[in-house]
Amino acid sequence: MTEIDIEKENAAIAKQYKELLRISYQVLSAEDKKVIRKAFDVAVDAHKNQRRKSGEAYIFHPIAVAKIVASEIGMDATSIASALLHDVVEDTEYTLEDIERMFGITVAKIVDGLTKISHLKKDKDVSMQAENFRKMLLTIHDDVRVIIIKIADRLHNMQTMESMPAHKQVKIASETLYIYAPLAHRIGLYNIKTELEDLGLKYTEPEVFNDIQNKIEESKEEQQQYIDNFSSIIKNSLDKENLTYEIKGRFKSIFSIRRKMVKQGVTFDEVYDKFAIRIIYETEDLSNEKFLAWKIYSIVTDHFRPNPVRLRDWISSPKSTGYEALHITVMGPKGRWVEVQIRSHRMHEIAEKGYAAHFKYKQGDQKEHGLEPWLNKLQEALENQEANAVDFVEQFKLNLYAKEIFVFTPTGDLKSLPKGATPLDFAFSIHTEVGSRTRGAKVNGKLVPLSHELKSGDQVEIITSDKSKPNANWLDYATTSRARSKIKSSLREEKKEIAEDGKEILRRKLKQLKITLDEKSINELVSYFKLKTSLDLFYRVGIGTIDNQKLKDFAAQRSSSFFKFFKNKIRRTPSIPQEEIDTPEISNRYDLIVFGKEEEKLNYKLASCCNPIPGDPVFGFVTVNDGIKVHKKDCPNAVSLQANYAYRIMNAKWIDSSQEEFTALLELTGIDNIGLVNDVTKIISNNMHVNIRNISFETNDGIFIGRITVIVKNNTILKRLIMNLQKINGIEKVTRG
Repeated sequence: MTEIDIEKENAAIAKQYKELLRISYQVLSAEDKKVIRKAFDVAVDAHKNQRRKSGEAYIFHPIAVAKIVASEIGMDATSIASALLHDVVEDTEYTLEDIERMFGITVAKIVDGLTKISHLKKDKDVSMQAENFRKMLLTIHDDVRVIIIKIADRLHNMQTMESMPAHKQVKIASETLYIYAPLAHRIGLYNIKTELEDLGLKYTEPEVFNDIQNKIEESKEEQQQYIDNFSSIIKNSLDKENLTYEIKGRFKSIFSIRRKMVKQGVTFDEVYDKFAIRIIYETEDLSNEKFLAWKIYSIVTDHFRPNPVRLRDWISSPKSTGYEALHITVMGPKGRWVEVQIRSHRMHEIAEKGYAAHFKYKQGDQKEHGLEPWLNKLQEALENQEANAVDFVEQFKLNLYAKEIFVFTPTGDLKSLPKGATPLDFAFSIHTEVGSRTRGAKVNGKLVPLSHELKSGDQVEIITSDKSKPNANWLDYATTSRARSKIKSSLREEKKEIAEDGKEILRRKLKQLKITLDEKSINELVSYFKLKTSLDLFYRVGIGTIDNQKLKDFAAQRSSSFFKFFKNKIRRTPSIPQEEIDTPEISNRYDLIVFGKEEEKLNYKLASCCNPIPGDPVFGFVTVNDGIKVHKKDCPNAVSLQANYAYRIMNAKWIDSSQEEFTALLELTGIDNIGLVNDVTKIISNNMHVNIRNISFETNDGIFIGRITVIVKNNTILKRLIMNLQKINGIEKVTRG
């Protein structure tokens, strides 16, 4: 750059600084100006060798952010100074200690909060990292000004994104619509929220944005004509009441028009309320303010028929952001619905500036406290979601009460899941392979059970293993239909594999009993064991439920004269159709209800009000005199029972007792030697259909005692396991506890 260029740039910087002081909404004292000047000098020095992607001096960015903070949001000198310094610690040689020494602890804390949020990994420089977003929400507890300045910073970045590559524009714009626009709304910065939404749409859907913008321009004249007609009808009546007022037409934002078009499935021309009419009135006496609003309401509704469903009285109960106004929708000229907003000048300023505007109207002591009461109230509003929860739910997606939550991958990508989702749902939302190979999960760096309920802002990492595969318990943890269907599909495949092995085992065992495995013998076996399909038969042989003894009993009965008589009888009764026996699926014969997490077997009765049948989703209810009654989950009485007697409700479910898993305690004793525990766990994990619930070993003078709780499907498998454990070198005895 030439010297002339540098001089011109310096003059432009000085001009921007003067404008910053001039447009401040708050009245700045000499001391305030001194602090701002000092912050300006430090920022100029710190950023002197930096330029933005557009080529202009970097210092223009912090000044622009400070101007938004000072004028549009109406913040104090501390906030303006912090805005000027917001990138100093992150991008330059100045440290946090330097800032604290020069400006004190408050400014240093705010700058530290802003630095934490902005400190992004280089490979993800435009994606907000999970850790940073969580830090951002946590800074609410330190100083809410951090979030306000961050919103101003984001607004200026959105206003100056032309020089960025398209993919970065889309990423930053999407993040803005997800996070910053709802936050700005929550804080009551409606103008900034609207601008963020429109700019977000401009970069995420440029064609849609330009199309709506052009149509608004084309119809502006016609809309203005409509507003003038509306005004002229009520003007005389308002003048008769000697009111000082102005009537303004306000076009709805491009983003809100787009949202209406999508939501209602209509074209631009069919959106009826593309603009609102504002009546802003003056009042000297604040005690008269509410009365005048309703007086204007009365005048407007004398001329135009109101829609009673669309009346919003934010004056009697202001929004948690401090917003006050009376909103009505009336049938205007040409039979069109029009929204009318009635506000005093004071209410209008609060709507434009948020709580900062309150202090123009505070007296004496209250005025002395400056922005503190506002910041405290704002902090309260952000922390206390009960205050006007409906408004909060609708607008702020990252909220405990929302129907969906937003969590982050380890690399900082945002994932949307339904409320109540678990790490398993997250794993399957990434990829079916990731879900199927899940071994465990970490949330915010800590190991959690797969049943852990995720919350917005959590960073989730899935630990996978090639040896892991879905098991039936996963269905108790997964909530999304995608995860549940994938788990069910995987379990079906696993059962089919076991059935394949079972078929071969059955062939061998029948051969020993001089029986050939063919269609006839399969039909007889399916009927004998009261099963539905051939796969049911093979699967139960595979898991050992149908063992040698049961097959011997079948063979004995088959050859006896009684069985022949029985067989003739079967021929007379309708047999299971061949196509049903050949069905390639394993069916569940639900015949038992178990209770609680431990799946205990307890005595129960089926409730007569809903008569549950095997397979229905059910729950248990502990009655006073009649034991446990089992109800369907959609029983007419379910809601009242669960609401009034939650402590007497028990989880329950139907199971197939032939596929039921049992818990068994094994006690091992023997001589201690190196690698013994490894040998034991290897034997157990290599045995099919055996899971370890818990394990403990203790040694005493070379002798060890081990206790292992295992989960098995039947006694046959357990006996085989005990036999294999006894073969391990050093183990003397294995007994059931």
